[in-house]
Amino acid sequence: WIYQLGLCVFSTALLYGCLALFTSILHNVFLLYYVETFVSVYKIDKISFWVGETVFLIWNSLNDPLFGWLSDRAFLSSPQVGSQITSPEVVLKRLQALSRNGPLFALSFLAFWVAWARPGLQFLLCLCLYDGFLTIVDLNHSALLADLAVSASDRTRLNFHCSVFSALGSISVFLSYSFWDKEDFFSFRLFCVTLAAFSTLGFVLVSQLLRRRFESEVRMRQDEALILKELSVGHAPLTQAEKPVTIGEYLRQLSKHRNFLWFVSMNLVQVFHCHFNNNFFPLFLEHLLSDSISASTGSILLGISYIAPHVNNLYFLTLCQRYGVYHVIRWLFMLKLGLSVAMLLAGADHIYLLCIFIASNRVFTEGTCKLLKLVISDLVDEDFVLNRRHQAASALLFGMVALVTKPGQTFAPLIGTWLLCVYAGYDIFEREPVKDSLVAVPAVASGAGTPPLRLGCFYMLVFVPITCALLQLTAWSRFTLHGRKLQGIKTQRQGTQHGHLIDVKAI
Repeated sequence: WIYQLGLCVFSTALLYGCLALFTSILHNVFLLYYVETFVSVYKIDKISFWVGETVFLIWNSLNDPLFGWLSDRAFLSSPQVGSQITSPEVVLKRLQALSRNGPLFALSFLAFWVAWARPGLQFLLCLCLYDGFLTIVDLNHSALLADLAVSASDRTRLNFHCSVFSALGSISVFLSYSFWDKEDFFSFRLFCVTLAAFSTLGFVLVSQLLRRRFESEVRMRQDEALILKELSVGHAPLTQAEKPVTIGEYLRQLSKHRNFLWFVSMNLVQVFHCHFNNNFFPLFLEHLLSDSISASTGSILLGISYIAPHVNNLYFLTLCQRYGVYHVIRWLFMLKLGLSVAMLLAGADHIYLLCIFIASNRVFTEGTCKLLKLVISDLVDEDFVLNRRHQAASALLFGMVALVTKPGQTFAPLIGTWLLCVYAGYDIFEREPVKDSLVAVPAVASGAGTPPLRLGCFYMLVFVPITCALLQLTAWSRFTLHGRKLQGIKTQRQGTQHGHLIDVKAI
């Protein structure tokens, strides 16, 4: 009766958004503390850290298309034209994957916070295990956005609920600051166990609710198909089986998909910038603001930087409905560039401006990331139309996007630590100044009075977003899937799959 009550009370969009909550409460904590845990608590050495990140780079890039191919290879071509796989069946398959792998994802999250092996080995295994389950969960959840709806308004509504629940998930960042203590790790471990238990329970309950809803939809479609088959209506017994699409053929199709290529070029830079902010946000707080703001102010600033992107995204989504996703993303890139140049001109001594810039830089960067799933869903539609598919291979396309863009996640800490050594004279592994840094000698010789580490952090803070914004504006200007072209693609997909799509509002 609990499931029946849930089916009556909660809409599909609401339940879809809930799944984002159970991922975000864990992933936000992971992003904020995994590097600091292994460097400061487990005392991992530099070589093991770099080896682990390099192996993680390879695995992180390959597992998305691997899991996407395993999930969607059956959708690339249908055995017979008259036996297409319907959207409710695709959705049901994705929900089954979420109900199985969601709890395993929560369990892999816990493996970070207890020392059970040598730091180098544990770092490598934990990263690969965690990212494997995260990939399966994220691929299936993201693919549902393209499978549940085609129209921009319905997808925006689904994404709206994701933003609301992702914002709620950011509360874990506020709470984590109260439990985090490098000297006494016990309280933080209990906190992580509580988060994992809540996430596990949520994945099981919500996925079961959605599965029951779509199982009835599938049974109804199957009954209709059986009646038509008995009446020999729409049945083509002489239709020959089509040749399955191989991975090589699929890659050749993608290589000719120009909008896909320009999008992943832009998104690679975006993923790098998002994870750069995540990895070095505490460092910027410590060396740029710690002498001027209290610990409680730092905690509030940290929490705002995690929850504001989700809240702000609710406003961005309303702009997307009015002006289109393409134009809103372009405006965000221009805003990032303008704010960074203004901060560079103002200098490192304006504390309040620094506070606003550090928070807003992360808010607008993460806000852009939240909108990109809508663009990938549009690319799914274009791929479906251009290659005349019988069923959109949404998880596979999300996986191929990740193949190209996920390396940015690993490049962020590697390039960031290198920049700290070169420009700030600071090695996070040695915790002491590095000789021959580019900032240390000129700054001291000039008598500027600004410590080299603080000046180096400031330059990293402003030049990274400036560089990223310029690269992204260049790539985004070549992306053409917007306006009338996008509307034409959606009309063609809806016409081709008429009768096989789900009406989100009707469920």
